[in-house]
Amino acid sequence: MREPPSHADPDLFYGCGVRPTRVAFAVEGWGLSELWRLDGRVLELSHPVPGGEPTTTGDGLAERIAAWFAGSRDNFADVKLELDWCTPLQRALLEALRRVPYGETVTYGELAALAGRPRAARAAGALCARNPFAIVVPCHRVVASGGIGGYGSFGIAYKRRLLAVEGGNAARVL
Repeated sequence: MREPPSHADPDLFYGCGVRPTRVAFAVEGWGLSELWRLDGRVLELSHPVPGGEPTTTGDGLAERIAAWFAGSRDNFADVKLELDWCTPLQRALLEALRRVPYGETVTYGELAALAGRPRAARAAGALCARNPFAIVVPCHRVVASGGIGGYGSFGIAYKRRLLAVEGGNAARVL
């Protein structure tokens, strides 16, 4: 079994005898994803990748995420996230990004402006690069001012595929 997310404070979990729970679930046509939770808050949600063995789901959030990949519209606004690791700027960027509508895209500069920090485009890019909440905090909706932008180790083809799931104005950057 994989260890809990790297940004999780071990003292918070092991010092008080509480351990995060892991749900590994299959996303048809995409692969296996992992969801880590503690006390009803999401610690981490990974993008699905080929391979691995799913656990028995029956997990409502895992089912919603799998449905999103199949085209179900969900903004996941009700999902509580563990944000104790965030700086105030990171928290503002995450909250602004969660408000970007399904099927819409923003540039890194626009995201920074939505967070009240119009000169923080680089910080927006850095946050997206290490976003531990795939899909729930939809960094795939953030594009470069001159095109689609990057998507880390997953690459541009993966980002295009995510944007295609949502359609909308996202198609203009495909």
